[in-house]
Formats: sequence, C-alpha cells, structure tokens
Amino acid sequence: MDTWIKMGMGVLSNKISRDELKPGDHIYSWRQAYIYAHHGIYAGEGKVIHFTRGAGQEIGTGTVLDRFILSSSPAHPEDNPCQQCGDQSRLDGVMCSCIDCFLSGGDLYLFEYNVSPVFFLAKARGGTCTLAHSDSPEDVLHRASFLLENGFGGYNIFKNNCEDFAIYCKTGLLVITSISVGRSGQAASFIAAASAIASSPLRFLTTSFSGLAVVVSGMYCVSRYVSDIGVRRDVAKVPVERLVAHSGVEKSDIATNVAQEE
Repeated sequence: MDTWIKMGMGVLSNKISRDELKPGDHIYSWRQAYIYAHHGIYAGEGKVIHFTRGAGQEIGTGTVLDRFILSSSPAHPEDNPCQQCGDQSRLDGVMCSCIDCFLSGGDLYLFEYNVSPVFFLAKARGGTCTLAHSDSPEDVLHRASFLLENGFGGYNIFKNNCEDFAIYCKTGLLVITSISVGRSGQAASFIAAASAIASSPLRFLTTSFSGLAVVVSGMYCVSRYVSDIGVRRDVAKVPVERLVAHSGVEKSDIATNVAQEE
C-alpha cells in the first residue's frame, strides 16, 4: 500500500526537501508561473551546476515564447548580491550557484529516471521524468564539473537548453539527428502539443468534442513518448572529453561519429 501511495504522490508532484538531496541528483524549479522549469545538477554542499542564458539574452527564439521565457541566471539587486555567489545575473553558460540562487524563490523538485511508460504518460507535463537510465553519481558529477570548466556550447531553447544539459550529465546521451528536438522533455512537450493542435483536421474523424479530445490527447501522448531520450534510437553515448574536444562541431555530428564507430 505504501508503495502505491508513493507512486501516486510521485505522479502528482516530484517536490522534495533539501535534506533528501544527494550529489548527482537532477533537480529543477518552476519559473514564470509554471510556464517552464530551470534544471541543474546538485553538486553537493549546497551547490548546483546549471546551464543558462544571461539576462539580456532572452529574446531570440523567434516564437511567442520570447514573451514569457526569461533568463534563469540568479538574480539579486545590484546593491545586494548573494554573499556566496556574487552577482551572476549577467553570466551565461554553465555556472555553479548556491541552491538558493538556483531556486530563485521557487520550490525544489527531483527529475526522475528509469520510470515506467505508464508513469511517464501519467505525468502529462513534460520535463519531469524520463524512461532513460541514469549513470552513477560519480559519472554525473564528472560530466557536470568538466562542462563547468569547459562549457556546453550555445544556449538553444529547443536543442541545447538547461534540461538538455542536465540529461546529458545524467546519461551521456546526445541526439544524432540535427533536425529533431534535443533531449529536453519540456521542448518535446511543446512540440507535441503544437503537433496535436496542428492535427486538428482529425476532428473530421469524430463528431463529438469528447472524441476530438481523445484523438488530440492520444497524439500528444504518443509524440511525447517517442521523443523521450529513453526510447529514441537516434542517440549515442558521447564521452564528455570528446564533446568538449570538438566544441566547435554540432553535437549531433559528434554523436553521429561516435555511433558510426560503435
């Protein structure tokens, strides 16, 4: 019974307390009234390694999201910076912040790995869990620390965002195909929702609103599922040293080369 209760609570929320944190955990916190979440890797001792755009660099996706998605860099009044982190509001790329700056007043959530397909689909909102397996905490922290020193490339909301960074640190997986969305469940959910809406001509297959709702929700779930990093076949495990050594090359090209060598 306790197991089922925990599973039910997990479907509703992944919220955890700071006392439950372990080094190597993939954590996130919702921003802008739950429009999107900011992700990072807990490094221990109250520190989080995360990937973000700096303030003033938010615009540029070319979509309506530019009106809502702001920088996730830690923000404090200029005359009162964080005593641990200093003023990081203008920084971008991979950075290390205290957990208070990372959360920016939000709640703490744990991103879950190796979930079942049923659990995954029950979490209607993307960017909270994956079917993929996580590597050991040692491997996760090695990747995160290495990228903290060497960078993770340019920020791209659909192909190289904070969730992509955290998932790569946890799994070492990169997407091979350059035309598809990255590893991010948030981006995949956005694309899935847009695809489901764009497929509204399927309304002609049903005459009722409930029937249309079933068709659209079914398409949304299928699209989310096949886009998950734990299901996709267009991925390859890439050592972080190799990723950094070819920093000027598209990540998809690096993953393709690794896949061809295997």
